[in-house]
Amino acid sequence: MSDYSETLNSLYSGRKSEKELYLHEKISCTTPTSLDIETISRAFAILGYSCEEGVKRNQGRIGTAKGPDAIRQQLGRLPNHLKNDCKIYDVGSVYCTGGDLEKTQEHLTETLTEIMDKNHFPIVLGGGHDMAYGTYTGLKKHLNKTKSIGIINFDAHFDLRNNEVEDNQVPSNSGTPFFQIAQDCTIDDSPFKYLCLGIRKDANDRTLFETAKNLGVQYIMRDTFRIQFHNEINAWINAFTNSVDHVYVTIDLDGFSSAYAPGVSAPSPMGFTPDVVLESLKTIMGSGKLKALDIAELNPDFDVDNQTAKLAASLVHYVIHNLP
Repeated sequence: MSDYSETLNSLYSGRKSEKELYLHEKISCTTPTSLDIETISRAFAILGYSCEEGVKRNQGRIGTAKGPDAIRQQLGRLPNHLKNDCKIYDVGSVYCTGGDLEKTQEHLTETLTEIMDKNHFPIVLGGGHDMAYGTYTGLKKHLNKTKSIGIINFDAHFDLRNNEVEDNQVPSNSGTPFFQIAQDCTIDDSPFKYLCLGIRKDANDRTLFETAKNLGVQYIMRDTFRIQFHNEINAWINAFTNSVDHVYVTIDLDGFSSAYAPGVSAPSPMGFTPDVVLESLKTIMGSGKLKALDIAELNPDFDVDNQTAKLAASLVHYVIHNLP
């Protein structure tokens, strides 16, 4: 089964200014149902996905259920440069109990839809990358299938695993979300548009490359996903965003080099660097089509000096301060 908990205001702390100089003074904790429909100002809603069941099923290092709160703690300490009329809420966390990952994904879908129906930009903090299925379906439900959605995934992995069992059912895990999305797109005859940035051969077996080819997935290998090639990367991103109506961005922290992100489910020193991700996010936001963001796979149990949590918080900070 799936459950929900509100975020305690005390989780956000830092320097006190009484002038909202820091985000912990700006962020308000509430619930999704308590949000008002926003009609004038930019409003953000932070939602936690406190779930590690998908990582466990995918034979990864458990501990990601603690990820959302670890990011929140670091985010609250960062400076606030938002406009006074910009609003940012924390609307609590959905979490998995009894190993019922599928119910947790459904809960995430429903909550995301409610947030977006009230005109708040959702930022989901994880949690295993199985969250991507819930984020995408929540956005799709909000749009009522009337617009095309392009997925841009910053990741070393395709997460296109096809773990079929009896009756052709696919058990969810942190390695299956985009295959599940592709299946849904086939069922409702909608386009599956997926761009993955940072793919590595040492992180995906040949069947995953074959699946990506068969599904028409676009991707940039880690060897090319470097800041010195940012012009070429931006050209790929612009071509992709021009082909869809809306964009959903998902960032898997294990795509970063473990020099920057040691606290993840599947660390590797061969990952990408923050500078190329920030440059790419700038281009994506410049399209005016970004509608949802999530950050996956933080595992505080293996973090070093909160380095990975700080990276995730800085990514959130960058997006909320630069989204048009």
